Amino acid sequence: MDGSTRALLDHVPQGGRLTTILVRPQRGGAAQAVEQTEVVAGLGLLGDHRCVGRSPDPSSKRQVTLLQAEHLPVVAALLGRDELDPALLRRNLVVAGINLASLRDRRFRIGDVVIEGSGWCHPCSQMEQALGPGGFQAMRGHGGITARLLTDGELRIGDPVTVAGADPSHG
Repeated sequence: MDGSTRALLDHVPQGGRLTTILVRPQRGGAAQAVEQTEVVAGLGLLGDHRCVGRSPDPSSKRQVTLLQAEHLPVVAALLGRDELDPALLRRNLVVAGINLASLRDRRFRIGDVVIEGSGWCHPCSQMEQALGPGGFQAMRGHGGITARLLTDGELRIGDPVTVAGADPSHG
């Protein structure tokens, strides 16, 4: 990769915002939209089944999942729908205005919470149940990312989403 391509990949000029917070109190249960939630570093979102009876594990790559709001109309169109409820997609956070692909493998902030993108969140077979026939294929390439939660804090709808500074001592 040449230097100009590396520079383009490293520079993320967009900022985004948190549009949806979803927690599932029970594994396999329905997602519930909330206006705000507490974050437990190394674990997940309070109110979500991933926080129940577990200890923080900083090495876990899937402490929270994020979805790109701009992909919702695309997936809806692929399914022949006018719109799509993000609660059906089994992700925790929906963000708009910043490309999630640019946040994979880097640190970013939502409000004051420092998060590190850890990988792609590929669709699973449950998308067929949640969305109907073709749900899995419609979600391919639109599943978002998985991430680690590096700091405790609180997330609120409307919080800004920004790339964290390059200085690791500042998150």
